[in-house]
Amino acid sequence: MHLEEMKKEIENLVFEKGFYNKPKDIPKKLLFAFIELGEASDAWKKGKKEEEIAEELIDVIFYVLDSSRLACPSVDMDRKFLEKLEKNKKRQYQYGEGHRLQ
Repeated sequence: MHLEEMKKEIENLVFEKGFYNKPKDIPKKLLFAFIELGEASDAWKKGKKEEEIAEELIDVIFYVLDSSRLACPSVDMDRKFLEKLEKNKKRQYQYGEGHRLQ
């Protein structure tokens, strides 16, 4: 399944379950993604099973894709992902991690 397909599935879920679904809700959705990321980190630190950690990370992806659906609906996230991947591939080794050298 591609990102755009996932966005559509998430949109269907949002409508079906009556979740937040307005552009004004984007900050809430991004906050929820951040909270889920914290839960993933906590699960990893506590040595929880990989499946539990993965579920928290999937929650992050859900909220991020749902936010993208509302914040930038005309952007093809599959295309954008590939563009960003190519951009990152062109960066120098350890780009942005210069603090490691100190």
